Amino acid sequence: MFYNFDYQIYMFIGLALGGVGMLVQSRLRSKFEQYAKMPISKGWTGKEVAERMLRYYNIFDVQIVQADGFLSDHYNPGDKTVNLSSAIYQGQSIMSAAVAAHECGHAVQHAQAYAALTFRSAIVPVVNVAASFQQYILLGAFMLANQFPSLLLIAILVFGVTTLFSVVTLPVEFDASNRALAWLDESRTLQPEEYKGAKDALWWAAMTYVVAALSSVAQLLYLIFRFMGARNRN
Repeated sequence: MFYNFDYQIYMFIGLALGGVGMLVQSRLRSKFEQYAKMPISKGWTGKEVAERMLRYYNIFDVQIVQADGFLSDHYNPGDKTVNLSSAIYQGQSIMSAAVAAHECGHAVQHAQAYAALTFRSAIVPVVNVAASFQQYILLGAFMLANQFPSLLLIAILVFGVTTLFSVVTLPVEFDASNRALAWLDESRTLQPEEYKGAKDALWWAAMTYVVAALSSVAQLLYLIFRFMGARNRN
C-alpha cells in the first residue's frame, strides 16, 4: 500500500543528501580557495565591483558594508545593505568579483521587485518563528507519533513553511547569479578565462541551495508518509 511505504528509504535519502551536502560544501570551499588566489586583470576589489554594478543599474540607496565571517556574504533587503565578508570586500580576485556581483544581483532583484524575492522576504517572519520551534516539534512528533498523530500534522505544517522557503530560494539564487554573470560579461569586468572561473564558482555556490532544498523536501515527504502510516494504524 502507498501508506505503508518503507520509511527507511526516506531516512536513507536524508542521510545520502546530508552526505552530498557535505561534499558540495567541501567543493565550494576548495573553489573559493582556488579562485580567491586568482586576481582579476582590472585589479578591482569586491567592494569596487559591487559599486560599479549598483551604479550600472542606477541603484544609489544600497550601502556596501564589510561583514564578519567566512562565506557570510548576503544582501539584506530590510536595510538595503550588501554585506561582503572581508575576503570578498577587500579581495581583488575572481571569487571576490563573482560573489560581490551575485549579492548585488539580489539588490537589483529588490529594486526591480523580482517576484520570488518579494515573496521570500514576505514569509521571512513566519519562517523565523517556524524555525525556532521546529526541532522541538519534530522531537515531540517522533516520540509520540503513534499516540498523537496530530503532532505529526503540526510538524508537517511547520516544516512545510521552512521547506517552502528553501524551494523559493532556488530561483532567487539562480537569478541573482545569472544577473551577476550577465553584468560581469557585458561590462567587461572579467576577461573570458576569469568569467569562466566566476561562472564555475557561482554554480557550486548554487548547488548548496539545491541540496538544502532537496533535503528539506525529502524530510517533509518522510513526515507526510509517517503521518499517513500513523493515521492508518489508528
